[in-house]
Amino acid sequence: MATTNDLKNGITLNLDGQLWNVVEFQHVKPGKGGAFVRTTLKNVLTGKVVDKTFNAGVKVETANVDKRAMSYLYKDAGDFVFMDSETYDQITVPAGTVGGNADYLLENAEVTIALHDSTPLYVELPASVELVVQHTDPGLQGDRSTGGTKPAELETGATIQVPLFINTGDKLKVDTRDGRYIGRVTG
Repeated sequence: MATTNDLKNGITLNLDGQLWNVVEFQHVKPGKGGAFVRTTLKNVLTGKVVDKTFNAGVKVETANVDKRAMSYLYKDAGDFVFMDSETYDQITVPAGTVGGNADYLLENAEVTIALHDSTPLYVELPASVELVVQHTDPGLQGDRSTGGTKPAELETGATIQVPLFINTGDKLKVDTRDGRYIGRVTG
């Protein structure tokens, strides 16, 4: 248990049996009346975002969420198998929990997995990953970096938009939050 005075960004609360991450909070002390805390909460499982106001000093139940560094091993019948980097224990994470992050997962990739009572809540990828272009249509003479974009299929099976000068076999840096092309990796 904690009070609303202890709230911080990233802390996980257990409200009515559901887990919510504090995205943003603000302590408000109006001229009249009691102080309160205005928060923006994100449901850990569904991703739904809500605004909630608490009176100052009210007790809230915090959830014990354990974030662990893990390596992605392989896909098993739609689920994903990860290994704890410290204990070498393997856990299976359902495809629904991994979600769109599967588009950027390569074997042996280092990720952070949040667990609550040994149940995986979500998988956190690094901000960007380096992936090789499996296939894209060849660029034409005169294509420049300021021109348009074309689809490129990455080695994970994901398709992103890339500049016209990118070729099959190029290694790219991709933003894992929105699937945006960041740049070409040389070397």
